[in-house]
Amino acid sequence: MQKKIYVAGMLDEKGEESVNQAVSAITGVTSCTASAMKAQVLVDYDETVAGVEDAINQAISSVGLEVLA
Repeated sequence: MQKKIYVAGMLDEKGEESVNQAVSAITGVTSCTASAMKAQVLVDYDETVAGVEDAINQAISSVGLEVLA
């Protein structure tokens, strides 16, 4: 499943890199592409893995970004 997550606070390539590393480390995530220009993160993941969506949001928050609704 692919999910588009809008975020606040990602300003540059360093922020993109931090998000990509944090989210890609989660079990069940197959790919992650962060874009500071679009203020979004595209994540492909296996929705059958328990708690993966919460883990993705927590990983984004852990690098200092705000996940928007």
